[in-house]
Amino acid sequence: MAVNNLSYQFRSASIVVKLIVINAAIFFIVYLGSFFFQLNSDVFTKWLILPEDFSTLVTQPWTLLTYSFMHFGFWHIFWNMFVLYWFGAFVINQFSEKRFLTIYLLGAIFGGLLYIFAYNLFPVFNDFNGRLLGASAAVRAIMIFIAAYSPNIQVRIFFLKLKLWQIGLFVVLLDLIQLPTSGNAGGLLAHLGGALFGYVYAIQLTKGNDIGKWFENIISWFLDLFRPRNKSPFKKVHRTTHTRASHPKSKASQEEYQKKVDAILDKIGKSGYDSLTKAEKDFLFKAGKEN
Repeated sequence: MAVNNLSYQFRSASIVVKLIVINAAIFFIVYLGSFFFQLNSDVFTKWLILPEDFSTLVTQPWTLLTYSFMHFGFWHIFWNMFVLYWFGAFVINQFSEKRFLTIYLLGAIFGGLLYIFAYNLFPVFNDFNGRLLGASAAVRAIMIFIAAYSPNIQVRIFFLKLKLWQIGLFVVLLDLIQLPTSGNAGGLLAHLGGALFGYVYAIQLTKGNDIGKWFENIISWFLDLFRPRNKSPFKKVHRTTHTRASHPKSKASQEEYQKKVDAILDKIGKSGYDSLTKAEKDFLFKAGKEN
């Protein structure tokens, strides 16, 4: 029962929470596994982190994504997930979960690509560690996207009231200032790649150009592969009104109840099940059990 409850909570959680759980789970699996089996964590990560040369990348293309789910220490993953949770809430309140995931994953890809190009085109970067891992590029894409799309949203940080564009600008300038002297130049380049993608995506979206739509279609296609063809993600809820002891007894209450069900079903038809809020998913789940 507890396992089923946890499974339901995960499925009904927002995409932001799901990504945090997935990142945390991978982190603990890798490092607990290396501890219990007395193996260096490289044994687990060498096929998942992003290599610095194109020849290796060709044989391990999946690392353009998998590197962003790997972290080298607790504080590394903690701050990435903290920022993701904070800025992700602003994005998910305005856009669909598929768009959020598009920004996140494409931010990771573009951050990784900028890192590889810079590492191979500019010899100065050969002096630094050639491995790349961490969700920072993806998180930067989310942060800068919302800072560019809704720049005047205000947030309070301790005693200061700041706008999102000010926070975004500060973070990018900090990465640029550290770039010449930091021992993590590769990671900072990935940050900038993710930030650049987030900025361009937001600016194009304000002009009516959705440059990530093609990737959203890929996500939809991929998710459809794992959806049962003969089942919907919820129990069937009939649109016709039924008189049941568990339903509201008065006719007015029944009509209001059915209107709410119909509105949720219409929303699913237009935007998909993932567009529902947690409250709507819970309501539909209970309605499905009653019918």
